[in-house]
Amino acid sequence: MSDFEDRLQKAIQRGQQARVLGDASQEADAATEEEMRLKHSQFRNELSEHIENCLRKLCDHFPGFDYSTVLNEKGWGARISRDDIKLGRGTAKNEYSRLEVLVRPFNDTHIVEISTKGTIRNRESLNRSNFKFLKDATKDLLMQIVDGIVLEFAEQYSAHS
Repeated sequence: MSDFEDRLQKAIQRGQQARVLGDASQEADAATEEEMRLKHSQFRNELSEHIENCLRKLCDHFPGFDYSTVLNEKGWGARISRDDIKLGRGTAKNEYSRLEVLVRPFNDTHIVEISTKGTIRNRESLNRSNFKFLKDATKDLLMQIVDGIVLEFAEQYSAHS
């Protein structure tokens, strides 16, 4: 065999090895993507249940709030809201308060995102997103985030009542 023939055979073997490794890598990436999707789904289910429980307890402490479960394209979670009328001298003013906490749908950035919107007496009080990468997230850490959101809203609402 000539020198060129040897190099040609080696080049072909390297190409075949690269293809085999590439196929294995794609299969591993697909498995990882599915694992991330399942992990997100598990967190979403656990967190949405925790959000519902926290907001129901908040309703118990502040009668007048209406509770509703949220399941839509924006996420899973819950919302509480209420309308109050503030009477003044010859005037009546409608005051709206609400808290919505959602776990956003799975996306290709592999994060768990908890979206929060809160309004107290017509003024926005909370509007933020908390997120953790799925590889770093734990159930306890995410539940602490939800607890902190609900506690912050409760403190702000009671200060303005």
